[in-house]
Amino acid sequence: MVREWDPRTAPSTEIEAILRTLNAVLAADLPDDPPWQPDTCREYLAATMPGERRVSWLAQAPGSAPDSTVLGAATILLFGDIGVLDILVHPAHRRSGIGRALLAAAVRRAYAEGFGAVGAEVVGETPAVDFYQAHGFTCAFVEIRNVLRMSNVDWKVLDEMAEGLGSGYHLEYFPGGPPEHLYPAYAEAKELVRDSYELGDLELRPSSYDADRLAASLATLHARGMRPYIVVGIHDATGKIAGLTEVVVPAQHPGRADQYDTVVVPPHRGYGLGRAMKARMLLELRDAEPQLTEMQTWNAFENEPMLKVNSELGFVPDRQWFEYEASVPELARRLGVG
Repeated sequence: MVREWDPRTAPSTEIEAILRTLNAVLAADLPDDPPWQPDTCREYLAATMPGERRVSWLAQAPGSAPDSTVLGAATILLFGDIGVLDILVHPAHRRSGIGRALLAAAVRRAYAEGFGAVGAEVVGETPAVDFYQAHGFTCAFVEIRNVLRMSNVDWKVLDEMAEGLGSGYHLEYFPGGPPEHLYPAYAEAKELVRDSYELGDLELRPSSYDADRLAASLATLHARGMRPYIVVGIHDATGKIAGLTEVVVPAQHPGRADQYDTVVVPPHRGYGLGRAMKARMLLELRDAEPQLTEMQTWNAFENEPMLKVNSELGFVPDRQWFEYEASVPELARRLGVG
């Protein structure tokens, strides 16, 4: 029933079957989320950063044709010392052991390769919460997803927010990503914020804290069919990057953008950079991505300044997002795959 699967070489009918299952899961668990479109789905499933490997499995009925219903699918992204799991089961076939079988396949691989821990992003108020808890995962980090509907934006107020910078700063906008000469300063700004504001995030979404990894990250985003947009705040006196905000518009759901990092370097906080950068980004996206109707962002509950900024921009709290973790040896013992 469960077999290893490579999206790079799989027939198009299997990619389409995966997409149908994913959209069935979204309709059942996240009915307000937009369905995925087929554009660059193969590339999204296949492309990885240097130093990362993604291994995938499909669950189908024995003897099924490639275009038949995918009962479930799993991937494990292996990087550093952790594996990141993503498991989905078609709503019509849940509670039949498919999720456990997929988890066992992924854990078997992680155990064989000597990984000590696995993590998973788990959406609140979905069956995945009970599934991971039942298999011994524990919650390590909680965020809240907030959603902004573009139709609710007050564009006049947004114009004022974008201009509401303290003296000595200005904003620059870079569709597609920052220019190469800014890579070192850009990565340095992200690292400075990471070092100063540790919230316990497992970093299941790898970030870029050096110029080479930033370049690779941007290349991977483009390869996966994801269009990045960047706004940076520049400190006039030093020319350094004082803050930045990142948004990605995926070809797979171009009506809803994903907010990635928004950071302000500690010495430059209190000058309105976070609010101004995010407001400028929305103004730019209104013209660059006219089909965009929503944006989603994730924040830790402890990050009160950014939650306040999001509220002022019109973001509305949606649901909790959990990061779960588990020991690979313990999972292997529990699942009988060690």
